[in-house]
Amino acid sequence: MNIFVTNLAVIFVLASVSQASAGPAQDKIINHFKQLAGANASFSADRGKAFFLARHKGGKPDTPSCTTCHTRSPLKSGKTRAGKVIAPMALSKSPKRFSDLKKVAKWFRRNCRSVLGRECTAQEKGDYLTFMASQ
Repeated sequence: MNIFVTNLAVIFVLASVSQASAGPAQDKIINHFKQLAGANASFSADRGKAFFLARHKGGKPDTPSCTTCHTRSPLKSGKTRAGKVIAPMALSKSPKRFSDLKKVAKWFRRNCRSVLGRECTAQEKGDYLTFMASQ
């Protein structure tokens, strides 16, 4: 019985350590988008993942999805169309990512227009950030 409890405790600790989470700066930005999305807004990592992986219409033909540049795994580095390396999007790999609201707003504006042909909604941004914080 003691071995089982010990093994279970080790598994729990390892799972806790490997799970990413947002820090105070990222939480502040997520809360900013929650205020913009409305009082009843709730963000979903599952919706954020679906958004990240989806092929969208309306944007530039050479950038139909986030994964065009960022790969299907937010844990891996991506590349711009010009070949410049992009650090992983996942907070577990790039813990300082999404910590500056001005930079976050700039990149959402640029990339949403490229992929969607429009600005992302506050709901889409919050879901996306929630997904990246879970990675």
